[in-house]
Amino acid sequence: MGDFLYMVLIDPFVQMFSLPDFFVQVLWEGFVSGVLYSLIALGFVLIFKASGVFNFAQGIMVVFGALSLVGLHAAGVPAFVALLMCIAIMFALAFLVERLVLRPLVNQEDIILFMATIGLNYFLIGFGELVFGGEPKTMITTELFIPTGVFDFEILGGIVSMQQIDISAAVIAGAMVIGLAVFFNKTRIGRALRAVADDHQAALSVGISLNQIWVIVWFAAGIVALATGIMWGARSDVSFGLAIVALKALPVLILGGFTSIPGAIVGGLIIGIGEKLGEVYWGPLVGGGIEGWLAYVIALLFLLFRPQGLFGEKIIERV
Repeated sequence: MGDFLYMVLIDPFVQMFSLPDFFVQVLWEGFVSGVLYSLIALGFVLIFKASGVFNFAQGIMVVFGALSLVGLHAAGVPAFVALLMCIAIMFALAFLVERLVLRPLVNQEDIILFMATIGLNYFLIGFGELVFGGEPKTMITTELFIPTGVFDFEILGGIVSMQQIDISAAVIAGAMVIGLAVFFNKTRIGRALRAVADDHQAALSVGISLNQIWVIVWFAAGIVALATGIMWGARSDVSFGLAIVALKALPVLILGGFTSIPGAIVGGLIIGIGEKLGEVYWGPLVGGGIEGWLAYVIALLFLLFRPQGLFGEKIIERV
């Protein structure tokens, strides 16, 4: 028993301090994964804040955006023109979702809207496979001037390697977070979005168009999904399997809170770094595979002790 406790509680930390450069490498890889999880979670947060709808289709929107970009370029469209066209596609998708899905279901139960997004998810899967095929695609990193080299840094007596695509992902994610924060807090549309999030009926009473707000917020979530798809696709092939990555956004949202943009960032970093540390230092004790389920265990603990998340508002109901 004593040996087991030593291996679980002491030995991993001994390894961390005995090889500090490797520890920094693991932290960096976890940080990058966390940043990308945060981007996916941002899409969920934007839609949930404005409409109270949990968008089950956010994951396939990530894949659909990336496949649209690759598919248009494969058809002969220049890369940056294809990127602009993908932005237009995301706007068209937002408009159609509001007109065909959300508007007919105004004032319906939340579960009905949630089921509608599940239907949207499978529609986009089928439509995407019909248009683009089911085989994996390669992201056009060179054409978009996305760097793919590696930087080697000497840290703590060792070499830490950082892929330029990972650095780019971190920078783009940071820029998007700052941009969204400014948009929500400093612009008239952003203030309208926050008003809708607080109270739909009150927002309608002062002349805010709920339909326009929903188009804007779904379009913003689509842009976030497109950026996420490009970053994930640059690190691996673009395929429908990427939609599974969106499931990691659920623990991120539980940790950070479903309505908090900072919470999506912090939650993503906790999950990304936590699962990398768990896989490398505690994984050998259980035969590996911790990276696949640790996020959900962390989320379960939060549900037990702080269900509103780190940045969510505690709901108090009078009984």
